[in-house]
This record gives sequence, C-alpha cells and structure tokens, in this order.
Amino acid sequence: MRKVYLDYNASAPADPRVVEVVCAALTHGIGNASSSHAYGRNQAAAVEAAREQVASLVGASPNGVTFTSGATESNNLALHGITENAAPERQRLLISAVEHASLKKVADRLASRAQAKLDLIPVRASGSVNLNALEEMLGDDVLAVSVMAANSETGVLNPLPEIAELTHSVGALFHCDAVQSAGRLRFDISEAGADLVSLSSHKICGPGGVGALVGSRQAIRRLSPLIHGGGQERGLRSGSLNAAGIVGFGAASELAEAEREVESARVANLRDNLVAQLANRLDGVSQNGDASNRLPNTANLRFAGADAEAVAANLDSVAVSLGSACHSGSPEPSAVLRAMGLDEQAAYESLRFSLGRFTTPDDIEFAVNRTVEAVNFVRAMT
Repeated sequence: MRKVYLDYNASAPADPRVVEVVCAALTHGIGNASSSHAYGRNQAAAVEAAREQVASLVGASPNGVTFTSGATESNNLALHGITENAAPERQRLLISAVEHASLKKVADRLASRAQAKLDLIPVRASGSVNLNALEEMLGDDVLAVSVMAANSETGVLNPLPEIAELTHSVGALFHCDAVQSAGRLRFDISEAGADLVSLSSHKICGPGGVGALVGSRQAIRRLSPLIHGGGQERGLRSGSLNAAGIVGFGAASELAEAEREVESARVANLRDNLVAQLANRLDGVSQNGDASNRLPNTANLRFAGADAEAVAANLDSVAVSLGSACHSGSPEPSAVLRAMGLDEQAAYESLRFSLGRFTTPDDIEFAVNRTVEAVNFVRAMT
C-alpha cells in the first residue's frame, strides 16, 4: 500500500547522499578522534571539517560549535549551562509560552529546584511572541531569554532581531532553538542577534542522534558542562565523539545550505497547493497561525467538526501529526495552540502537515484525497 510522509518537522528522512557519507565514515573511520595516533588524527580532521560545515549553515565561527546528541541536549546544556554560575541577582529565565518540551521542561526543573525563576512570555493569536509583553517583563534580574526561531507545530516565525535587542538591553543572554528554521530559511546567528543556538541533524535530512549548540565565544565561556569526563569539545561536552554521525551532520548542513532557496520555494508551492485543495474540497478548514509569516513547509489546519486524532487514525497511508513529536502520545490538546488562544475543541480538531525534500506533487494529490476521505468519514461518524 502506498504511503506518504508529511511529518518532516518531527524527523526528515535521511538524504541518500548523506547516508553514503555516513557509511563511508563508518567503514573507513577507524579510531577515536581524541587519540593522538594517525587514525585518531584522521577522525579529528573529519570532525573539524564537519564543524566548519555546520557553522557555515548558521553563519557562525567553527570554534563556536559544540557537538551534542541532538537539540534536546543542546537546549538542556544552554539553560543548565547558563544558570550554573549565575549571579544571585540574575536568576530569572524568560521563555516563550510555545517552546519545545526539551526547553520548557528543563526550565521548569530549574525553577522547581530554586536554581532559577521562570516566567513565560505570551504569544499573540498569530503565534509569534508578544514583543510588548516581553519588554515589560525584562529587567536587570533576567539572566537569559529563550525563544525559538520557528514553531514546530505552526511554523510561525519569531522576530529574532527585535527579541535580541530587547534582551541585550538589560544585559541578558539570548538563546534560540533554531531546529526548524536552519536549513529551511536563511539563518545567520549574528543577524538574529542570538548568543546561543540549538541545532539538530535529523531535521535537515541528516542522521539522528547528533546536534549542536552554537554560540559566540563570550556566551560559550559562560556555560558549565552537563556531562563530565574526558574533556572533549573544549571541556563542554565530554565523551567520545560520534564521528560518523557528526560527519553526516556536516554533509547534511552543506546540502541544506546549497539547496535551501530552490528547495524552500518548491516545498512552499506544494504546501500552498495542499492547503488550497483541502479548503476547496472541505468546509470548515482554517489555518492556525500567521500564514504570511511561517516556515515554507508547514501548515497547521483545523477541520471543524472532526477530531484530529480520529482523522489521523484513518490516515494510515499518510503520516501527519497532532503537534510536536514529543507530545504525539499525549491526550491533552496542543499547548501551543491553546497558548495562541484557540479553545480546547479547536485544538483537538487541528492537524500539522509538514513537507520536505522528498515530497512530490503526486504525494500532495494522494494526501489530499486521503485526508478528504478521512475528515468526511469522521464527521459522518460524529
């Protein structure tokens, strides 16, 4: 039976060109990158080449790239690392109300252990951060502000330079989870004004289990490690490096940067076609979030009168999502949509479609037909 994958925001399929690079690294990469012999030096050289590729993706210095096991670890390292040595008068963290669980839960934990004070920055109905509210919340007691570049559920983009300017005006650090935007839209760490940026390989068609925390020299110096041991990654992230995964991350970064403009335009056209066809063939279809300010690959749609979980259950042949992958098993309505002001019913009736590099026009036609059938079936049963 044919299947169509439209859940790229959860994880993008590995690009065969990246797989080839990883396989070569696994086959021929012998030794530990920390070793001083020739084998180790070769592994270290491959890691450093990948570090340059990842840095280039976000306009950063290679020296500012710390490899991790993924964006979850990067987010944890950013917040834990910042708060570890925070001055007593600067212990307040501000994060947006629609942050990823790997950011929100670590912030909650720091607050519960009295290592930080936490406040949530509200978002507008459009899904982007309320700048007026942020400005009112800022003060000399704020240690750091963390706001994602693009929301994983709605695709809505945040005004990063404005957020950075406000944050820096009170001497706080600005951390940005750029997992969904890097590689899909142009992202430059300096232009965004971010001090620390979290990245993930598997969102850009690279291998899973590898990511990075990228930052300025000044910000990196302020971090304390989460993982202690042999002192790899300049003492910030100990443990033998996943050289093959890192090399794959580098290859995926280079491909994403080279093909970004053409690919983003192609995917945006497919996304718009998907939305237009569904709205034309079904009543009660509406988009959640600002449709004019979002990722090119993402559409979060409400199908009024049709429970989204039931629709997804009848879409076995089309992979879509109820929201963030970390909450896909939760019976609760999307916290992101609720924070945007949607009521519980509207949130329960919303599905996320996220396209990517291997999505074709035929895939969209197939997905539209199956979605129309599933929504009509659920509505009829209801």
